[in-house]
Amino acid sequence: MKNIKILTLLIIALIGFNSCNDDDELVFTASEAEGLVFNTTFLNNYVLNSSLNSNLAERFTWSNADFDVPTEVSYSLEAATMADFSDYIDDDNNEDYAKYNLGTTTNNELPVTIKQMLDLAALAGLDNDPDSDEPNIGQLYFRIKAFIGQGSLESYSAIQTLNIELQEIVNTGGPIPNCPSIWVVGAGAVDAGWGWDTPVEFLCFDDVYITNINLVNDAFRFFLTEGDWGSGQNYPYYVSEGYTIDPDLVDAMDGDNNFSFTGTPGKYLMTVDTVNKTITLDIPQAEESNCDSVWVVGAGAEDAGWGWDTPVEFTCTDGYYGASINLVNDAFRFFLTEGDWGSGQNYPFYSGDGYTIHPDLVDAMDGDNNFSFTGTPGNYYLSVDTVNKIIDLR
Repeated sequence: MKNIKILTLLIIALIGFNSCNDDDELVFTASEAEGLVFNTTFLNNYVLNSSLNSNLAERFTWSNADFDVPTEVSYSLEAATMADFSDYIDDDNNEDYAKYNLGTTTNNELPVTIKQMLDLAALAGLDNDPDSDEPNIGQLYFRIKAFIGQGSLESYSAIQTLNIELQEIVNTGGPIPNCPSIWVVGAGAVDAGWGWDTPVEFLCFDDVYITNINLVNDAFRFFLTEGDWGSGQNYPYYVSEGYTIDPDLVDAMDGDNNFSFTGTPGKYLMTVDTVNKTITLDIPQAEESNCDSVWVVGAGAEDAGWGWDTPVEFTCTDGYYGASINLVNDAFRFFLTEGDWGSGQNYPFYSGDGYTIHPDLVDAMDGDNNFSFTGTPGNYYLSVDTVNKIIDLR
């Protein structure tokens, strides 16, 4: 009897050992991903203007990649100037790496700005100078890489070709054509100094250049082109052009006749008005790192409805609001504050403020004069550009 018990224990132990070995060999094997495709409705042509650098050029969206394993998938948006991606840079020590690699996320979308598109266009040999031999029209190429872990397994979407057009410079006879940015460097612009690492950018609005700038009692100069010392415009240049210049800005009387600031050091709003030919200093504008979101509710916004449980949030970058939204043929309204019916902004608010509004968005002519969507129901990218005053659908 004792020997039988011992034999039984040995058999149980052997079974347990084999079971453990079987568990150790139970692993998930990932296969090449399926289903990875762009689902953005791309434009036939992307017209790019450098004065709108921070605006959205396109929001790339895509479907989920299925590796057939229960693990988180990451996505990278990659770009190239050659259709076969032979110029693509995958070395983060290369100074152009960030221009080819536009972002990584675990979500299904990434925004790309006009500046990012222009950087790629420059790598492709395009420019916006009508007098140069280089073209202003060309193509850029994009793909999505899906991967798990540290890239132990990865898969790619088909390559998407986009037609790009750089809006050519139109010389209006003024000192700065077609409203690109201008730049300030110099010891007097304390945040810049005499170098190109951190120049002060002046954005242009209807030939008026404006920015907040920290000034100390020293010299500085304006430049038409970032990084180009030869594009400088000094104090005598503006005097010869008939500008009225703020009395706290004088000729530095140095070797380059730069500007010199003689007022109380501090932050100022500096304006270079090329229409009225004035350079002025004033109290600085209020600054925010970003702008607040706006919200959409209404039966026309299918996922929102007339309530605050699931409003559609429009995030903001430099005055540009955008979001993906499912629209049906009904009414909706924008709101400045989530949950506050009194913060609504209807169709007449925007039309009365001079906005150009997409033709599929009309006045609902209801009690609140909401927006009404009259196009084909579906998913759209709805944007509100408060700088150029455009409400658009893609």
